[in-house]
Amino acid sequence: MRAGGRCDALVFDLDGTLVDSAPAILACLEAVVVEAGFAPVVSIGPHLIGPPLKATLARIAGVDDVVALDALAKDFKHRYDAEVALITHPFPGVSDVLAQLYENRQSLHLATNKRLLPTRKILQAQGWERYFKSVYSQDGIPVGYASKADMLQRLLQEQSIDPERTVYIGDTREDGVAAQANGMSFVAVTWGYGGDTDAWGLALPWHKIALPDDLKNLGDFFADASAG
Repeated sequence: MRAGGRCDALVFDLDGTLVDSAPAILACLEAVVVEAGFAPVVSIGPHLIGPPLKATLARIAGVDDVVALDALAKDFKHRYDAEVALITHPFPGVSDVLAQLYENRQSLHLATNKRLLPTRKILQAQGWERYFKSVYSQDGIPVGYASKADMLQRLLQEQSIDPERTVYIGDTREDGVAAQANGMSFVAVTWGYGGDTDAWGLALPWHKIALPDDLKNLGDFFADASAG
């Protein structure tokens, strides 16, 4: 953000940032892989949350066969969309913060590697739909986004948002790299799934926060446009 701390828009990640989706997602991923006859080759934990679905399934099952991954992804989507997305819960305090930011007329947007259908279901279940001016998801274009950076680039262009007056809020290094690639400032939430933020090696102006309430005063963190 430019010196002075003025913020025109806040763009949020979803999983690990606004909602604690890990328990439901991980249980569904493991069930799909095991029932298809694969033994997980990595430990099942929150570190798996974030990348696109097929990349995560390939990592868990230890396969790169396109047909097998298509079948696993189809099974996951069916199960997750039907019921699992509806038992996803926000992190404590997030709902109140979003409501206050919205009431303060802050421009809010969402950019997530989750697909649009479960994203919309979660927003609807939490009563958050009205808060976000735009929602960008992994399947928002026919071929999917190559990276979170590409997704943010499209969001900025289509919503006519100045990246230098915009903050992306996420929980992983991928989120920070995506913000950096687009000239945005970045806030890392430490309650998510990204691990040790100090090891990410980000060069852009950024800050890390430990409580959702800190999102109410983001301008203070970037008033001098210095790195966190």
